[in-house]
Amino acid sequence: MRAFSYLILALASVLLPATVVYCRFPVPLLSLYRALPSSSPVQLETLRARDRLRHARILQGVVDFSVEGSSDPLLVGLYFTKVKLGTPPMEFTVQIDTGSDILWVNCNSCNGCPRSSGLGIQLNFFDASSSSSSSLVSCSDPICNSAFQTTATQCLTQSNQCSYTFQYGDGSGTSGYYVSESMYFDMVMGQSMIANSSASVVFGCSTYQSGDLTKSDHAIDGIFGFGPGDLSVISQLSARGITPKVFSHCLKGEGNGGGILVLGEVLEPGIVYSPLVPSQPHYNLYLQSISVNGQTLPIDPSVFATSINRGTIIDSGTTLAYLVEEAYTPFVSAITAAVSQSVTPTISKGNQCYLVSTSVGEIFPLVSLNFAGSASMVLKPEEYLMHLGFYDGAALWCIGFQKVQEGVTILGDLVMKDKIFVYDLARQRIGWASYDCSQAVNVSVTSGKNEFVNAGQLSVSSSSRDKLLQSLTMEALAMLTSLILFIHSQLL
Repeated sequence: MRAFSYLILALASVLLPATVVYCRFPVPLLSLYRALPSSSPVQLETLRARDRLRHARILQGVVDFSVEGSSDPLLVGLYFTKVKLGTPPMEFTVQIDTGSDILWVNCNSCNGCPRSSGLGIQLNFFDASSSSSSSLVSCSDPICNSAFQTTATQCLTQSNQCSYTFQYGDGSGTSGYYVSESMYFDMVMGQSMIANSSASVVFGCSTYQSGDLTKSDHAIDGIFGFGPGDLSVISQLSARGITPKVFSHCLKGEGNGGGILVLGEVLEPGIVYSPLVPSQPHYNLYLQSISVNGQTLPIDPSVFATSINRGTIIDSGTTLAYLVEEAYTPFVSAITAAVSQSVTPTISKGNQCYLVSTSVGEIFPLVSLNFAGSASMVLKPEEYLMHLGFYDGAALWCIGFQKVQEGVTILGDLVMKDKIFVYDLARQRIGWASYDCSQAVNVSVTSGKNEFVNAGQLSVSSSSRDKLLQSLTMEALAMLTSLILFIHSQLL
């Protein structure tokens, strides 16, 4: 019996470790990166043109709008992650884009796809014939006829192949066909344990590209669409109960960039939420007003109302931010009035700029974008200004918001950086909070779901950890009891 007791204690020490919460909490990983060409200053108009390419997709079938040109230099920021597709898996570098739905990568047969990248990354090409888990999506597949799809779907009758076409306002475009394939994730099983997992997803294989997409300077393998449509990866995985219907990101603005990408919900006490405009193909919010130094600007709220050619969209695929003219003019006037005694206002290549001899944080006011649900997004000066060099010993800072004559207000990386954003599709809301994106995040523990986080960033919240530890401890005790009874019966 003494030996039996020792056996029980040994089993208990194995089944009930102090860190059982980490050993039993599977977390698939997606690493988030940012490319910053160290010696590649570009013109501001180049950034605008790149954003215009994105907006053409956002506004497909809606009124497009033009953006005023400028030649101010600015370094290009591009946030991307890496995904593994196929069997055996191949790694692809894809841009994070909340303004579109589809995950697509370059096919090996692509005509016009760039073969090298100025971002210093190796480009890869998907080959369906080399993957044992690949299958084509037929025209009769329900996902091919998705009512929420924002691309032009075609059916190649000879091959019964479901294909797609993106056509952009400036003549650029891409087309290809849909593939059902395995996507692989690294899953954290403990503080130092990594295991592989996979799920079948539908994505696009690009066989043709034209226009700006053929250029090599900022080329990547494809785009990872995180839009709300049912063809986005987050919608596909959540529909099958693999992940919760929520994802989060935190884009680091300074240094080498990078950040956090979570297919799950980041928990942070300071997060405020605002409801999504229902039945929209993109992440539209109810922007109600703008405040500068706590004073609400005289802007008619109707200019922000969502309609066929109006509204406010959150889009991580847009580098800058765009504000309709009726809001842009009072916004710039209020900023200028607040700092005119401390800086020298100037116009540089059509932009409102300021010559600043000290820190902008000491001079420029806070700006608040006020949304429905009493949710305000507070912007520090660095989140609405751009540093464009020096002149006569002073720093040149310019308004980072770009004016659009009419159309959609778009909040891009300029205002999204250094903030946690939570896209809660289940509850139809978006939340945000200022955050140091180089730090760990708290991730909710959702029963029966897995949370996806980028490597090294997971920190389970204490309350969730306690609940999970309690449930796992009870499970381990039940297993231990059954094992003890079995061993005891064998000894008898």
